[in-house]
Amino acid sequence: MLCYMAFCALSETRLRRPCSLEAPERWLPAQHNYPLYIRSIPTENELKFHYMVHTSLDVVDEKISAMGKALVDQRELYLGLLYPTEDYKVYGYVTNSKVKFVMVVDSSNTALRDNEIRSMFRKLHNSYTDVMCNPFYNPGDRIQSRAFDGMVTSMMIQVC
Repeated sequence: MLCYMAFCALSETRLRRPCSLEAPERWLPAQHNYPLYIRSIPTENELKFHYMVHTSLDVVDEKISAMGKALVDQRELYLGLLYPTEDYKVYGYVTNSKVKFVMVVDSSNTALRDNEIRSMFRKLHNSYTDVMCNPFYNPGDRIQSRAFDGMVTSMMIQVC
């Protein structure tokens, strides 16, 4: 059995400097849904998964707007199954700071339950928090942490 899994973390905004001489306090928001981290197994389908992740963002935005203010008060940030296709299932999670995690898994993997996906997203969120607490990480930059990458890799191997 082939196992496909893709994971993507997207930031609501990315900070960019208008001029290299200006102070960081003057950084401006740049792109909407800027990818912070993308990983897929196998790697030859990365562009396909990247497309699926971006098409799922409309569903994420719909779910967030439908929840409205209740999302702020809610502790559960797991959005659940965003949409299934013939070959894949797309799941979503959004943090309080509007960072979106999207996971694409193979539809034929019936052993993967909803509570396991929720648990995986919580682990990813905790690992993402560790990255953000690193004083050498600039918020909005691509995640290049070995610890984060190792955690994602072990999670993907466990699923596959």
